[in-house]
Order: sequence, then C-alpha cells, then structure tokens
Amino acid sequence: MVKRISIFDTTLRDGAQTQGVDFSVNDKRTIARALDNLNIDYIEGGWPGGNPVDDDFFTKAPKLRNSKFTAFGMTRRPDHSAANDPGLNALLNSGAQAICLVGKSWDFHVDVALEISHDENIAMISDSISHIARNTNEVLFDAEHFFDGYKSNPKYALSCLMAALEAGASWLVLCDTNGGTLPHEIKSIVSDICTYFPEEKLGIHAHNDTGNAVANTLAAVEAGVTQVQGTINGLGERCGNANLISVVPTLISKYDGIYETGIAESELSQFTRVSRLLDELLNRAPDRHAPYVGEAAFSHKGGLHVSAVQKDPRTYEHIQPETVGNNRRIVVSDQAGRSNIMARLLEAGIDIDSNDKRVARIVENVKEREYQGYSYDGAEASFELLARRAIGNFPNFFDVKSFRTEVERRYNARGELTTVSQAVIKIDILGSLTMQVAEGNGPVNALDAALRESLLPMFPALKPMRLVDFKVRILTPQQATAAVTRVMIESTDEKGDRWGTVGISPNIIDAAFEALNDAIIFKLLKSQSDKM
Repeated sequence: MVKRISIFDTTLRDGAQTQGVDFSVNDKRTIARALDNLNIDYIEGGWPGGNPVDDDFFTKAPKLRNSKFTAFGMTRRPDHSAANDPGLNALLNSGAQAICLVGKSWDFHVDVALEISHDENIAMISDSISHIARNTNEVLFDAEHFFDGYKSNPKYALSCLMAALEAGASWLVLCDTNGGTLPHEIKSIVSDICTYFPEEKLGIHAHNDTGNAVANTLAAVEAGVTQVQGTINGLGERCGNANLISVVPTLISKYDGIYETGIAESELSQFTRVSRLLDELLNRAPDRHAPYVGEAAFSHKGGLHVSAVQKDPRTYEHIQPETVGNNRRIVVSDQAGRSNIMARLLEAGIDIDSNDKRVARIVENVKEREYQGYSYDGAEASFELLARRAIGNFPNFFDVKSFRTEVERRYNARGELTTVSQAVIKIDILGSLTMQVAEGNGPVNALDAALRESLLPMFPALKPMRLVDFKVRILTPQQATAAVTRVMIESTDEKGDRWGTVGISPNIIDAAFEALNDAIIFKLLKSQSDKM
C-alpha cells in the first residue's frame, strides 16, 4: 500500500528564526496563502504570545482552504498549572485549528536548562498536552533534542513520548534540534521507536547543522515516520531546517509510488514559484544552484551535455523540470516556459488557447524581461498587465507624458534641518492633458501623491488603494552607484486584496515609478472588472 506522508511547514515560525529574516505580518499572510495553495497539511504560523508580530498575525490570519493553521508554544512553566499558564492560554485563544507544543526529552536539558526534576518535566508534558487536547481539535508534541536524549538516556526519552501520547497528542515529532545526528543514526533510532509507538503517530523535525537535514528526513521516513516537518528553502535557526522544496519532490518522484502526500502534480509545479516568492519577500537573490528549483538546476552548457539533452533530456536530467515548475536552459536560449505561462494566465483569469500565437509572444517577452532583471514571482499584477497588453484590447486609462522629482534639504522657519520631496507630473487622462504638483515623504511618495491627485477626480476607485510594502534590490552591485535596481511594490485596497508589481532601471526613481504605475493600472483594471 502507498503510505501517506503528512507535510508540516514551519517557515513562519522556525524559519523566522533565521539570521537576517524579519517577516512582517503582510509577509506572513502572503506566505501562508502560497503554502495553502500548495495543499500543505499543516502551516505553523508562529508563537502566539511570543512577540507582537505573531500576535498581530494570528489576529489577522488569512482563511486557509486546504491547510490546518497551527500555533506553536511550549509546555507549561514549572511554577504554573496548565489551566493558569499564560502561554497555554495564548495558544488556546489564537484561533488555530491545531497546536504544536514543544517539550524537553533530553535529560541533560532538563538538568541544565530547566533545572527541574525529571519527573516534573514529565508532568509538564502530560499536564500541558492534556489541557490543550481537552480544549482544541488537535495537539502535536515536538520532542525537543529527542535524538540526543535517546542516545543519552533512551528510557527517559521514551517516557517523555509516552506521557505525551497518553495525554492525547495526535503526533509525536522526533526533533534533531542540534542537527548533529547522522542519517544512519536517524534510521536506526526511528526504527527502534516504531517498535514502541504506531508509525501513524510519528514525525521528524531535522535541523541542518551537518548538512544532512534532507537526508535525515528521508531516512526517518524510510524507517517509518509519517509526518515530515521543514521549511521553504531550508530557512531556520543556525544552518536551517530540512528544505521542503527538496524533501517533497523527492518523496513523490523518487520512491516509485511508495509514498504520497496531499500535494498533487499541479501543486508540485508551483514549487519553483513559491521558492522564489519567498526569496523576493526576503529581498534576497534565489540560490541559482538549489536542487529542483534553482535557475541552474536544469541548465546545460555546451559540449556533450547539450548534444545529449537535445536528443533526450533524460540523459542529464533526473526529472522533467516542468514537474516542479522550473525550466530547461541551454546556453542562452530558454527552451521551456509555455506551460508555466499558461498556468499563470489561468490564475489571472485569462482564457486563451495554448496554441495561440500570442502565448508565444508572451513567453518570449517574459524571457527577455527576466533576462533584463525583471522578476514576476511576487509581482503577479505586473505579469498580468504584461500578458493583457500582449493579447490586446487593453484599456488606456491614462498616459504619463513626463514627470520630475526634486529633493531639497533645507532649514525650516524654526531652524530645523528638514528634507522636502516634490513631484511634478504631466499626464494625459482620457484625452485631457493636466499637470499636477505634490509633496511627499520622499520622491516616490511624492510621485504617488501627484498621480493620485491627478487621477482621483476621474477614477475615485483609487481612493482606498494604498502601498503596504516597498523593496529595493541592487541587481548589478559591481557597477556601484550606477547599478541596475529592481523595485517591488505591494498594494492593497478596501477588500483586503493584495497585488505585487515590479520595475527595473539604473535610476531607482524610474524603477519605482514603473512599479507604482503598474499598481495603479492594475487597481483600475480590477475595479472595472468588479463592475462587470
């Protein structure tokens, strides 16, 4: 029989502990929706009560269609009852469908970190799991430092798992928290654990401190666990967690039908896009050499490789790149892309036959623009506008003839040094030419204000639109101050809908204007569609 493996994503919690990663609430909402579209079984949103961002996120959490929204916390404190523990109460009030509790399973940690008796730690696990199980739908137990604990004192580590199971835990997740256990050890220990506990209750949570998190996860699955925990792109504290972008395609494509997940072929084809979306939100360059989803993962450069791949891609490719939404690249020509473009068009609600010549035009346009530095992962609105312009019958709401921005640093009447930004814009609105001047907090804000003041009389639908995120990336740092810049803008409106746009230019103001212009046009197009 095919064994079902449950997928548990902790990008928003464990991934948020990555050095240099600082998710905003809006970032978390965007990532959660993307994970839900992948049909991930569990999405761990964070630690309610742990920090203001997580508190705000759980208050404003998106409604998930496919995934279980999960909250993370720890067992009760030694000096509290479960019913009166503020951490447990925060979890129960989070609105999450499932709750994941972490507790110690290594006697060394109980002695040194908690400084309590071994029996008290067992009681903390039992009391906490029991209390949560009575008051919510599902509770998972993350056995922290389990593998180190099992090697040190197997009897005690097992007693921690047994306490959680008897108290009502749905899952017992074996954590390699320090990331120092090797695949052969994982397989041996998990095999032992499966003689004590049912496989359908066991999961694996591996860290990557020896570079073996993916291998350890697969070893644990082979030994019997039926849940895997990890993050997108392997985010996580220190060296990161098991990378689900590698784990999931491997489980699906490399075990000859032994395992299945809730992720269908159509969702697996979104993996490249979701991986790059996360990088865009973090404002960092994607790993070109990442397995499955990297730009170089299916690239072939000259000689025997290219000759063989052109005859049959299987000669140098372990799977078809389209399986995970990636493309084959040979030298400077990109041979794939049509299927991905068709999927994106479908998501945008654009119904067009795949054999239509305009689709080929869109494919070539996207390839050329991405070569220049554009990125449409995270800028879906700019992609949709590009596609609609290529297809034709695109409404011409307005035409910006010219704009000018000025930044002046001066002393005000009170003798305080201030910086004032001003934008002047000349714009044709449905055949009527007008000029508008506006000030703002920086040149981009001034441009935004000038555009809105020009357009609002004719297009009042723009009034509730606002910018919620603005990211800048230098694409050619070797050119120093003359470098090409990419600007990503995220916008929202009164309905809570969000859309991303992109612009590139050696001039940061020009790049920002392109992204801003797309954002406004998309809102007008969206409002026009809503009225139909």
